Formats: sequence, structure tokens, C-alpha cells
Amino acid sequence: MTQTLAVLVPRIRAAGAVGDRGAIPARRPKTPLSVIGVPLASFAVALLAWYAVTYLVLEPQRRFLLPAPHRVLTLSLLDSAHLMPMLEALAVTARVTAIGFVIAVLFGVTVGVLMNQARWIERAVYPYAVALQVIPILAIVPLIGLWFGYGMVARTIVCVMIAAFPIITNTHFGLRSVDRGLHELFTLGRANRWERLTKLELRAALPSILTGIRTAAGLVVVGAIIGDMFFAKGEPGIGTLLDVYRSRLQSEDLIAAIAIASAFGIAVFSLFGILSRALVGRWHASGSDS
Repeated sequence: MTQTLAVLVPRIRAAGAVGDRGAIPARRPKTPLSVIGVPLASFAVALLAWYAVTYLVLEPQRRFLLPAPHRVLTLSLLDSAHLMPMLEALAVTARVTAIGFVIAVLFGVTVGVLMNQARWIERAVYPYAVALQVIPILAIVPLIGLWFGYGMVARTIVCVMIAAFPIITNTHFGLRSVDRGLHELFTLGRANRWERLTKLELRAALPSILTGIRTAAGLVVVGAIIGDMFFAKGEPGIGTLLDVYRSRLQSEDLIAAIAIASAFGIAVFSLFGILSRALVGRWHASGSDS
């Protein structure tokens, strides 16, 4: 049995693969202009539009609603008295994000695997997973607060609720999409259910699972910030500061905090994009650079 599987397992990489390297269409080499120039040009256009709205659209007495970029930079981001509270709050949000993300990955992959193992589990669980996704999270935030309090536990639950669905669906889709021929080969090799799951299905479904995890990595940051805004008990997160700055009309600090939160979300999403390419490699289309 072991020898048979040793022959079969290498063929798993063919499931969802793009073929051998020679079959991949040739890509134009990336130039410094396309890698750096285009994003910088886009950023410059956005800054010009920002200045235009501040000085050409808004009246002088209303420019506090959208202060110019240089004011956000000098009065907030470059002022340690304003920047340090934001970074400390971001550390709290990052901690909640990490905990919620780990729980969401473990929960989502487990549920996706269980749904693939038995149809009755899929029929029993999937409607609740869909309901969890379509119900606006803001509608059930008060209920979460009543049940679990207004501290870190409630914030973590919001993260898990927002991030779990794409992991569940992508895991289930990847496991259901394994090549039927490979399943027949494992049947000929008399593989049991555990061997089929660990040596065939999970490996072949890895690109799909990583896509779900990557999507969840962006959503979990959104969940952490929403949790900060509604569950302010305990250490303040970046979402808590956003709410405070909004109520006090501290526009420079509000925009700076939004920029910091956005940079954090982009960094988390990009990190898992790099991880996905590293794990999948070149044997699947999702592992190649776009």
C-alpha cells in the first residue's frame, strides 16, 4: 500500500496544475516602470485630486473637513504626541487580528473538511455558514455585546465571523474539485479515508484553501477595526481612536489613523499573498506572479 501511494502521490500536483513549466505561456519581463512607476504616478494623481478638493472645492471655513495632505503629515504623522497613541492602538488591533485570524483559519478549514466528508454535514452546516455571511455584522454587534461583553472576546468573535466564510467555502470547493481520475487511482491503491484526505485532497486543494485564507486576511482586519469601534471596553484599538477623532472633528488625526489602518490591512493581505506563492510555487496558476 505504501509503495503504491508513493507512486500516486506525485501525480497529485497535476490536480489543478498549469502543466509543466514549458507549457506556461511566456510572460513579458517586468520593467522598473511597470513595477514602481505606475503606482507612483497613480499616487501622485490621487494627491493632486486631494489638493484640488481641499483648495478648489471646499470653502476656507470648511477645509477642516478634508485638510491638505501636508497638514496631515506635519500635524499628525510626524508629531510623536499624535502618532504614538495611534501605533499603540494599532498594536492592540493587530493582536486581536492575529488571534481572530488563527481561530478563523482553524475553524474554517475544519468545517470545510467536515462538509466534504459527508453530505449530511454539508446540508446541515452550509446554510448557517451562508447566513453568517449575509447577515450584516453591524446588525448583530449589539447581541454579541450582550452575550460576551464589550471587551477583547467580543472583538475576536467579530473577526472570526467576518473571516471564516471565505475559508469554509474555498476549502470545500477545493476538496470537491479534486480530479476524479486521481480519486480512482487512490481507490485502486486501496487508500483509506485518512490517506485520501491527507495525501490527495488537502494537497490538491491547497491553492483554493490559500485563496480563502488570503481573502480572510483582509477581512479579519476589517472585523478587528469594527470590533474596536463598538466594543471599547479595555485597551483602545485603532478603531476606537477613529471613533474618538470623528466625534472631536480632529480631521488630521482621523485621516492619519485611516491611513495607518489601511497600511496595516494592505500589509497583512500582501504577506499572505507572498506566503501563498511560496507554498504553491510554480505548479499552479495562483502561484505565478501576475
